[in-house]
Amino acid sequence: MINLNLKRLVTVLWISFSILSFSHANDLIPGKKQENPIALTHAKIFTVSGEIIDGGTLVFNNGKISALGDKSVAIPQNAEVFNLEGKHVYPGIIAAYSQLGLVEVGAVRATRDFAETGTYNPNARADIAYNPDSDITPTVRSNGITSALIAPIGGRISGISSLLNLDAWNREDATILKNAGMHLNWPGMTIIKASWMKDPPKKQQEKINKNLKEIEDFFKEAKVYAIARKTNPDIKIDIRFEAMVPIIERKIPLIIAANEYKQIDAAVDFCKRHNLKMILLSGMDAWKLTGLLKENNIPVILRQTHTLPFREDEDYDLGFKHPALLRAAGVKFCIAKTSSASWDIRNIPFYAGTAVAHGLSKADALKAITLWPAEIFGVNDKIGSLEVGKNATLIVSSGDILDMQTSNVEMMFIDGRKVDIDDKQKRMYRKYQSRK
Repeated sequence: MINLNLKRLVTVLWISFSILSFSHANDLIPGKKQENPIALTHAKIFTVSGEIIDGGTLVFNNGKISALGDKSVAIPQNAEVFNLEGKHVYPGIIAAYSQLGLVEVGAVRATRDFAETGTYNPNARADIAYNPDSDITPTVRSNGITSALIAPIGGRISGISSLLNLDAWNREDATILKNAGMHLNWPGMTIIKASWMKDPPKKQQEKINKNLKEIEDFFKEAKVYAIARKTNPDIKIDIRFEAMVPIIERKIPLIIAANEYKQIDAAVDFCKRHNLKMILLSGMDAWKLTGLLKENNIPVILRQTHTLPFREDEDYDLGFKHPALLRAAGVKFCIAKTSSASWDIRNIPFYAGTAVAHGLSKADALKAITLWPAEIFGVNDKIGSLEVGKNATLIVSSGDILDMQTSNVEMMFIDGRKVDIDDKQKRMYRKYQSRK
C-alpha cells in the first residue's frame, strides 16, 4: 500500500513539473506607448493600397501615420529619425487563421486550450484562452507577422475568433476586433467507396443527411431564440443561442471550413437560405466554384497553398496556382497558414512568394497577406496598408519580405510602439555561435 501511494505521489510530481516546464512565459517586454513622433526616411515604402515610394518618408505620432510621401515630407523637430536607406517598409502582415497562443506544446495536453468538448459551442471564445506570453509568438513576429486571427477548433461549431495584435500585456490590449467570426466545420458530403471504408454507401449517406439536418435544426432554433429575445428581453437566456444572435442578425460573419466542392456548394446555399454573412475557410476546391463565390460576394481564407492536390488527376502545383486562379476570377481572398501547427504562420510571407512564382502579381501577393485580410474582417480602416490616419503597424526589412533568401525583418512597430523582435530561437543561435 505504501509503495502504491509513493508511486502515485511520484507520478503526480512528475506531471506537475512537466506542466510547469512548458507553461513558462517569454521574457520579452511589450513595446512602450509612443511618446514622440518617429520618422522613417530614405526607405522603399510599399504602401500596398497605392504606389511604391522609393526613397520615401513615413512619419507617425500617437500610434497613427501622420505623413507619408517623398523626401519633401516635413519631419517634426522632436521626432526620432531612422535613416532606412536600402531598407523596405511594409504594412504589418496579418495571419488570417491560427491557434497561436492557444497551444504551446502540441504533445502536452496541459498546454492545449483550443477546443471545447461537445459538438455545438458557439459561446466558446478563443480570446479568453489566449496566452499573450507564449514563447511561440516572438518567433512568429520575427518574420513580420504583427496580428493574427486567433480561432477555436473542434466540433461542428467551434466558437468565436478574435483578431489580435501580437505584442501586448494582455488580450484586452491586444484586441483589434473582438468578434471576428463564428466558426462552423461543414460535414463531409462525399460517399467514399475505398476499401478501408467500413460503412456502405447507404449508411454514409444517412450520416451526411443526419449531420446536415442537425445544422439546419440548430440554426432554426437560434433564429426562433433571436426573435423571442427581441420581442421579450426578459426571456430566459441560453448562452449558446445568445452567442448566435449576432450571426443571425448578420453583425458578424459565419466562417465555414470546407474544402471539397460539394461542401462549398452546400455551405453557400445554406447561408443564402438563412441570410448569413459567409467567409469560406480553406477551400481547396474554391477554384472550381469561383462563379458561385463571386456572385455571392464570399471571400476565401485560403489555407492549403503548400499541399498536394485533392485528386490524382489534378495539377501537382494546383495549390501554388490557386491564389492566381481566384484572382483571375475576381474572388476576394487572402493567404493563410497551411499546416495545423501554430508556429507555421511565420511562413505566410513565403506562401505568398510562392504564389508570385505561379502567376500572382507581386502587388497582389502583398495584398493577400496585408490589405485583403484586413478588408475581409472589416478592419482596413485601421491596418493592412500604409496610409495617413491608419495605425502605425508596420515592419522594416533589409530584403524582400516575400523571398525567404533575402527577407530579414529588422524593425517592427505595432500602433506606433517599437516591438522587440528577439525570440528564443535567435537567442539559442547566438548562444551556440559563441561556442569555441
